[in-house]
Amino acid sequence: MTRPALRTVLAATAAVTALLLAGCGSGSAAPSESADADADYLTPGTLTIATGDIAYEPYVIGDDPASGEGFEAAIAYAIAEKLGFAAEDVEWVRTSFEAAIAPGPKSFDFNIQQYTITDERKQAVDFSSPYYSASQAVVGITGGPTDGVDSIDGLKGLSLGAMAGSTSAQTIEEVIQPSAEPRLYASNEDAVAAFNANQFDAFVIDLPTAFLATSMYIENSYIVGELPAGGVADEWGVVLAKDSPLTDRVSAAIDELREDGTLEAITDEWLGAGLGVTLLK
Repeated sequence: MTRPALRTVLAATAAVTALLLAGCGSGSAAPSESADADADYLTPGTLTIATGDIAYEPYVIGDDPASGEGFEAAIAYAIAEKLGFAAEDVEWVRTSFEAAIAPGPKSFDFNIQQYTITDERKQAVDFSSPYYSASQAVVGITGGPTDGVDSIDGLKGLSLGAMAGSTSAQTIEEVIQPSAEPRLYASNEDAVAAFNANQFDAFVIDLPTAFLATSMYIENSYIVGELPAGGVADEWGVVLAKDSPLTDRVSAAIDELREDGTLEAITDEWLGAGLGVTLLK
């Protein structure tokens, strides 16, 4: 081989080596980017999801969200999968309803427990795209003051109860407009206990929970009817810390679940009983 030819070969070899090294350098950036993304989570490598102190059916079956059984438990794991987490990489924590939407640091990456998306709450926390649009219903006791009520006017003179700060409470104020101040409680558990103790006449709660309440934990109860929407659409979203770097990712995951039919399938499986209730006017 002549010297000019040798120089040509060496130059070509050097060029190829440079390209290979450049390729290695570009590949090494991927783990760094992945690490940066992982750092956005409360615990790197783990997706921390919160739900209520007590998680009720049909949202979580048997108060065990890790089972993936129940409307919101199933949605949570579907979101986790879209975010790239296996089921074993999900950790569950518990929060009260009000504490999770108060300003300040969070003990979770996202929280799912029937939070209605409102502008007021958005001042303190982020919300994902909605994963469900709920309606409100009225629960009464058979043989009680709600017997024979078939209109909103028939509810106005009754003593009504709901959870404070909830869409149910807002619906009482804006849709029913009762003559007496409603009885409001810190949690649905407290409201159920008060209702079972006959402290008010009718319980306003979201329709899926009304089905469960009347079938399982409020004796001799029935659904009086469904209520029209109040001043705010009752769209439920996942709660995240204010300005969370995960908000867009979680919203994109929910949007994908909606587009590919997963949300509809989960809703039909766990909330399919909510059909055929009389709409009160």
